[in-house]
Amino acid sequence: MKNRINNLFETTNNKLLSIYFCAGFPVLDSTVEVIKTLEKNGVNMIEIGIPFSDPMADGTVIQDAATKALRNGMSLKLLFNQLENIRGNVKIPLILMGYLNPIMQYGFENFCKRSVEAGIDGFIIPDLPFKDYQNDYRPIADKYNLRIIMLITPETSDERIKFIDQNTDGFIYMVSSASTTGAQSSFNDKKLEYFNRINKMNLHNPRMVGFGISNKATFDAATEYSRGGIIGSKFVSLLEQTNDPQKAITELKKALNK
Repeated sequence: MKNRINNLFETTNNKLLSIYFCAGFPVLDSTVEVIKTLEKNGVNMIEIGIPFSDPMADGTVIQDAATKALRNGMSLKLLFNQLENIRGNVKIPLILMGYLNPIMQYGFENFCKRSVEAGIDGFIIPDLPFKDYQNDYRPIADKYNLRIIMLITPETSDERIKFIDQNTDGFIYMVSSASTTGAQSSFNDKKLEYFNRINKMNLHNPRMVGFGISNKATFDAATEYSRGGIIGSKFVSLLEQTNDPQKAITELKKALNK
């Protein structure tokens, strides 16, 4: 069976919308409801955050959500149990986003096995060193037809980007800045230059832009230079304010169309 991430980029045009949320937030058993609501509202791909006590790439909004999810009792084991029947009615790609520590404690092969059983298509592991990915993690992920998505930033050299492109599959996550996640009102000229530079490299993998997308200006800029935008902090904030995934995605889509 073809991986759903690959299939999405092969069959769908630009302006893809991917949403990140933290499993177990705002309440412990909201994970499946959030996923179903997002798909119903036209979201193309979902990143499910595995809450962790030290999420170094994340800003305060996502850190707070992770802390609350852990307090709610969320764990990897429980997350897999919650997702067990998700593929009965959810068709879009689902990606687990988490840090290496809880994944290693779970055991990577076991993590892959349970991910397949739960209908997961790939992972984003921000603190996974590329050498470890190549030597130890990719062979196991490939065995289970799972994609490990790598991140690049404005500081990543062209040589390194080409190397990542040659050794990954699925898509490349273009981090809009070298800082942590968080909503921004616009992208400055320096960031647009970075997007343009990567765009001209004619990479093999499609690209998605994340970090800082929160409104029409930032989403339009992201989709002009890549296949789509990844939104996390803005959606998580709206989810906390409304305590209702339908209201949160409705408000977000309004912001993206203003």
